[in-house]
Amino acid sequence: MKALKEIVSWIVPIVIGLLVALLIKDFVFQLVRVDGPSMQPNLQNNERVLVFKQTKIRRGSVVVFDANGVDPQATVKTDYVKRVIGKPGDTVSANNGQLYVNGKKVNQDYISSSERSTGTGNWTMASISQANKWQKHLGATKVPKGEYFVLGDHRSVSNDGRYWGFVPKKKIIGVVKVPFWATNKTERSNVNTEWKNFFD
Repeated sequence: MKALKEIVSWIVPIVIGLLVALLIKDFVFQLVRVDGPSMQPNLQNNERVLVFKQTKIRRGSVVVFDANGVDPQATVKTDYVKRVIGKPGDTVSANNGQLYVNGKKVNQDYISSSERSTGTGNWTMASISQANKWQKHLGATKVPKGEYFVLGDHRSVSNDGRYWGFVPKKKIIGVVKVPFWATNKTERSNVNTEWKNFFD
């Protein structure tokens, strides 16, 4: 009996700890690994970041979402990391390396002038939806209700909303925050607080 009590005294805290860890992962935050160069220079391939699941999604927020059902090439659950440019109801366009949301020029100091212009081109959502044959919302002029328009920071290599359209909110896992011990201060700020330089 004494041995059983001792075993239980070890098992119960372990089970509680596992349950707490699972609850935190499902509802609060989780650690994820960045895969690929599409968010350079602000996030690097194989970098570990935190994803907070209850943080408000804003223009300029960097988010993780399940691309399965969003990008036709993602045929299984695949997490993408991108930056939110347009919220529901927004119009988004690009002209000579500048981004415009609802006709207002977006501050893009978080990437270089070459990263802004290389691979960006001149477009509206309607024109890129037709050019890239979006499977949903073909010809859309605004971001639909409950969805977001996202781009990678490294525009010339990023597979993002320009090519397949919008991300439903239900697909977004959470907002990325770079921990204080990772990357340099500028890159950390470009991910964690760049949304403050956008407009609400």
